[in-house]
Amino acid sequence: MAMFSFWHEADSKARRSLVAASLGWMLDSFDVMLYALVVQSVMADLVFDAATGGRLQSYTLLASAAGGLIFGVIADRYGRTRALILSVLIYSVFTALCGLAQSALQLAVFRVCLGIGMGGEWASGAALVSETWPGKHRGKALAFVQSSWAVGYGLAVIADFIIRTVLGFDWRVVFFVGIAPALLALWVRRNVDEPEMWQRARRERHSRSLRPMVAGPMLRITVALTLMNAATMFAWWGFNTWVPSYLTAAPEAGGVGLSEGIKAGLLLSSQIGMWFGYVSFGYIADAIGRKRTYVGYLVLAALFVWLYTSTTNAWILLAIGPFTAFFATGYFSGFGAVSAELYPTSIRATAQGLTYNIGRVASALAPWMVGGAADVGGYAAALSMAAIAFIVAAALGGFIPETKGRAIA
Repeated sequence: MAMFSFWHEADSKARRSLVAASLGWMLDSFDVMLYALVVQSVMADLVFDAATGGRLQSYTLLASAAGGLIFGVIADRYGRTRALILSVLIYSVFTALCGLAQSALQLAVFRVCLGIGMGGEWASGAALVSETWPGKHRGKALAFVQSSWAVGYGLAVIADFIIRTVLGFDWRVVFFVGIAPALLALWVRRNVDEPEMWQRARRERHSRSLRPMVAGPMLRITVALTLMNAATMFAWWGFNTWVPSYLTAAPEAGGVGLSEGIKAGLLLSSQIGMWFGYVSFGYIADAIGRKRTYVGYLVLAALFVWLYTSTTNAWILLAIGPFTAFFATGYFSGFGAVSAELYPTSIRATAQGLTYNIGRVASALAPWMVGGAADVGGYAAALSMAAIAFIVAAALGGFIPETKGRAIA
C-alpha cells in the first residue's frame, strides 16, 4: 500500500528501531490505561473516593516526569536501547504488583514506580527512531510509534472486558496481565542496535551541556514547548482518565449510565479514530509542516471534546467519539519530530525527556482536579476542562518554530 511505502526507504536497523519503540509504547499504554478502566472497582474495593483515585493517577504522571528526566540522561549517556529495555522492565513489573495492593497507599507506591518506567520509555524510543529514520519520513515514523498507544489502549479495553465481564475475575487479575510486556525487553536486547548517530557522538565525546536548550531565542522556544506539552497532557489525562467512569456512572452522578459492554464498544471505536489521528498527523506534518498541523489538531480537539461532554446520548457518543480521539490525541505524533529537530544528538534524549516530562508535572494535576470536580459537579462539567486546556495549548503552539525539513546532527 502507498501509505506504507516509506517503510521500504529505510534500512533494517531503522525498521527494527521503529518496531521496538512502537511495541514499547503500545505496551506502555496497555499497562498505564488499565487503571482508568478498573478505577471504579478499585475505589469500591479499597474504599476511596474519585478525588483520591485521581490523585493516584496524578502520582503516576509525576513519577513519569521524573522517569523521563532520569532516562533521558541514561539514554544519552549509556544508549537508547539500554534505556528502553530498563524502562519496559520497570513498568511491567510494577503494573503486575498493582494487583497485590491492599490499600490506596500501597497502590500509590506501585503506581509511582510504574510511572518512572512509563516516562523513560517515551524519551528512549523517540530518540531511537529520530536518529535512525531519514528526515523526509521522520514525521511518519514517529507517528506510527505514537499510534501504537491507541493499539495498547484498545488491547487494554479488550483484556479488561474479557477478564472481568466474560471470565468474571476481579480487577486484580487485570493488573497481573501487565507483566507480559517484560518479554519485549528480551527481543530488544537481541535485535535492536544503538543508532550510529549516537555511537558517533559518544566516540567524539560531544558536550552534553544543556546550554543549547536555553541559549538566546531557544529559551523562549524551550519554555513554550514545555508549557504547550503541559497543557496538552493536562487535557489528555484529565479527559481519558475519567471518560470510562463518565460512560458508566449513574446519571444522577453526572454520568451516562451505560453498561460495561457498551462502554467497551464506545472506547474501542474511539481507539480506531485515535490510531488514524496519530498516523495521519505524520503524513500531514511531513507535507505541510509540523506547526500548522499541530495547532489545527489542537483547535479541533477543543471543539470535539466540548461536543463529547455535551451529550449523554450513546449513539451521538458513538458517532463523535472517533473524531474526538482523532484530534484530541493525534497531535502527540508531532511532539517527537519537533523536539528531535530542535536539539542536537548529544542532548536529544535529555532535551526530549525534559520538555515532555516537565510538562507532565503540571499535567499531573489533571486527574486529581477533574476527579475532584466530578465529585462536586458531575463528570460532564469536569471533563470540559480539557477543552479549555487544548485552546491554551494551541495558543502556545504559535511560539514554536516550523522544523519541517530541518536536518538533525
